[in-house]
Amino acid sequence: MTDDRLKIRKDDTANDNTMEAKQPNKRKASPKICGTNYPLSISFIVVNEFCERFSYYGMKAVLTLYFIHYLHWSSNLSTAIYHAFSGLCYFTPVIGAIIADSWLGKFKTIIYLSIVYVIGHVVKSVGAIPDVGDSTVHIALSMFGLILIAFGTGGIKPCVAAFGGDQFEEEHTEERRKFFSIFYMSINAGSVLSTVITPILRGDVQCFGGDCYALAFGVPAALMIVALVVFIAGSGLYKKSPPEGNVLLNVCKCIGFAIRNRWRSSKKSPKRNHWLDWAEEKYSKGLIQEIKMVLRVLVLYIPLPMFWALFDQQGSRWTLQATRMNMDFGGGFIIKPDQMQMLNALLILVFVPIFDMGVYPLVGLCRINLTPLRKMATGMILAALAFCAATVVEVNVIKTVVEPPPPKECLLQVFNLVNGEAVSVEIKGHNIFPDKIESYKDPVGYTRLPLEDVHKVLPVTVSQNGVPHQCELNITENLAYSLILYSEGTVIKCKQEKDNIIKSEKGEAFLRFINTHSENMNITVGSVNFFAPSSYGISASLSVERGIYTQVTCKSDTKTYYIDLGLLDFGATYTFILGMGTETLELHKMEDVQANNVHIAWQIPQYVLITAGEVMFSITGLEFSYSQAPASMKSVLQAGWLLTVAFGNVIVLIVAEGAGLEQWTEFLLFAALLVAVSIIFSIMAYFYTYVDPDQLAKLAKDEDNMVKLKEKEKENMDMIDVPKSTKM
Repeated sequence: MTDDRLKIRKDDTANDNTMEAKQPNKRKASPKICGTNYPLSISFIVVNEFCERFSYYGMKAVLTLYFIHYLHWSSNLSTAIYHAFSGLCYFTPVIGAIIADSWLGKFKTIIYLSIVYVIGHVVKSVGAIPDVGDSTVHIALSMFGLILIAFGTGGIKPCVAAFGGDQFEEEHTEERRKFFSIFYMSINAGSVLSTVITPILRGDVQCFGGDCYALAFGVPAALMIVALVVFIAGSGLYKKSPPEGNVLLNVCKCIGFAIRNRWRSSKKSPKRNHWLDWAEEKYSKGLIQEIKMVLRVLVLYIPLPMFWALFDQQGSRWTLQATRMNMDFGGGFIIKPDQMQMLNALLILVFVPIFDMGVYPLVGLCRINLTPLRKMATGMILAALAFCAATVVEVNVIKTVVEPPPPKECLLQVFNLVNGEAVSVEIKGHNIFPDKIESYKDPVGYTRLPLEDVHKVLPVTVSQNGVPHQCELNITENLAYSLILYSEGTVIKCKQEKDNIIKSEKGEAFLRFINTHSENMNITVGSVNFFAPSSYGISASLSVERGIYTQVTCKSDTKTYYIDLGLLDFGATYTFILGMGTETLELHKMEDVQANNVHIAWQIPQYVLITAGEVMFSITGLEFSYSQAPASMKSVLQAGWLLTVAFGNVIVLIVAEGAGLEQWTEFLLFAALLVAVSIIFSIMAYFYTYVDPDQLAKLAKDEDNMVKLKEKEKENMDMIDVPKSTKM
């Protein structure tokens, strides 16, 4: 999860200085909780935040798999859209802050944008119902729903926490700090529960003949409705500060005026120490000095999006990696690939106190000056190491994958069912099978077959004991085929079948049956029915849930058999040869595509590393930003920080759609880029001078007061020295 959970922890001290507006004088005190100094109104805000975060993270947890399995998009397009949505969620807080501070105030902004949020969830849920229109309608509803959700969640993001802080009296600073801890816990609780529950709703509940994405999106929609209702229910208890103008807009206006004034000035104009000083004709020196301090920090933000580019891939690339891994923890407990994201939230709760009370004090005892910027650079390195770990996992994961053939090539495997004797196979113009092909019980596996064109018909000669037999292959590039050899009397015949080599990203197994029996066969595996025609007929290749299948019913035209398929494992593709024995139906099992043999637990190190990096980078970054900015400018830095998350997602979008790299190469590229960026950031940090912003702002304001005093004295002197008229 991104920094919206982390920023609350250090936001309590900042909030004292970033209140949207001062409370009106002699305001009626809000009811307290059980005689404490905690306003009753905060309970509504905490419940609202829990439900809203459950809604957001629950929907987002299954989003990538929804794109792939429901909308049937490629993994690259799914990743790009996922990060485009995530980026939009972090662009829109700026809009929400402007609306709240300039026009509506926090309360009304939360209400109105929560309604937009709810509508987005409802539209998204309706778009996941199969009976609603065609694929174009589903895509349109899904995209429109996501846009509304992005505006809703992003718009209220800068408002809810600050609105909660507004509920406390000025003297109750300790209670306000504890409130932010509770608020932070509600965010984590919502994110952990949602990333556990919504994948279960998606995968374990079947509706409309498949995974129930409508329910997985519908429950977060219901939670968002609850969040809105609870927030409105506390309306009579809230302290509502009126909007007093947006600092961000004032900053932009001041910068714009300075640039225009500098551009229009003549060469004879006096030189200024800083380009922002050109705004002194309209804006106070105090404001200009504060903007200078903010810009110094914002310059340090420039390299930061690269960290978020890696961090936010937990919900996209890492989830897709998990779909190709073994998810069985034994004892019937099977984790879902989209549930692994909960590790981040759980580890955050563990790591925050460990780093605060253990790691940082120990580093201090070693007399190492671990400044905030050094912590952030270390966090970047940890995130890069996380992607190195992900690269190692990916390299081992793809060993079980049959790579699709490139253009002008196809894949071919041969099943020799000819009386169990070896045969020679010659394909005109190619020598891909130099050795004899033994019985199907000793499979050769897939071999690359070059093609001269996109589509080709190739003559094939099959020889046994020196006797040649002729057949042909009708093949197309980029596909995989099985060539099944069998005999009818003394003649060897060929049967060609297009194969499925793509692993199931739902953790299912694909299987098919080749029926050598003289009667048709109907096989029921779980809830899936297979039909294999007689005399070397081949059933369709269908997917079944991973599991151990014994006593599988196999019915011929005259008899019922029970066969043992054994374990059908994650991501594998099997071919079963059915043949007649003396008493029973003989069965031979072949694994065309290897099962996922890398356990999903191997993802834990990369989650540990990136969460440790998040603690050092995100918490420290927010703490540093607030400590280096004057009180009136903290909201500007908050907007800048959220924009770094947005631009990080844009980076992933560009790489996912434009680079076209293998996944392990892409992981390694991101790791290398972040290391390079961390070096640049470390150099920038070396030349950064830490300041006391409140002291500098005070000096600037004192200078403003001195200027005003001198102007006042000058006016008084002008009044005294007015020349007397020479006329009577």
